[in-house]
Amino acid sequence: MSELQVLLSVALGVGLAAAVGLRVFLPLLIASVAAYSGHLNLTGGFEWLGTLPAVVMLGVAAALEILAYYIPGVDNALDAVATPLAVVAGTVVAAAVMTDMPPLVKWTTAVIAGGGAAGLTQGTTALLRAKSTVATGGLGNSVVATGELGGALGISLLALFAPVVALVLVVLFCWLAVRFMRRLLRRRAGTTTVG
Repeated sequence: MSELQVLLSVALGVGLAAAVGLRVFLPLLIASVAAYSGHLNLTGGFEWLGTLPAVVMLGVAAALEILAYYIPGVDNALDAVATPLAVVAGTVVAAAVMTDMPPLVKWTTAVIAGGGAAGLTQGTTALLRAKSTVATGGLGNSVVATGELGGALGISLLALFAPVVALVLVVLFCWLAVRFMRRLLRRRAGTTTVG
């Protein structure tokens, strides 16, 4: 495998993993449909992702997840469950698309880059939803849910068709997310010492 193919494979995996941080099942569904239709190669051991039962199961799970995020109260409860699930699913989807790599390199990259991107994305959006809940009493959470849905769909498709562009966007998002969290933590530290 050439270095360019390795880069594209890693970019695809990290892009899909970051999208998993926005919606756990939608990026997995998109990868499953792409594999089932022959447009995505999966690494050995992950062929199940490209089967019709996987497409159907992930389709149902994605639809339920999307709808559940529009129910006030349920959306915040889902964030508690989705955060660890996103890290695992991000690792799995990244490993599934990183083809022709030595197992140690593939799994290390999948855990660190894939799971890390998914966890950071999910953590940032969970924090954003919590702030929306406090500020609007949960009424503004549907706007957050719609943004997450659009982001998950957009990043997933971009990862399939332009993986390097998706990777650049994911890196930019992660950088902005870290800045946002640092600012929030500094603001909280300032209010607790003053009060």
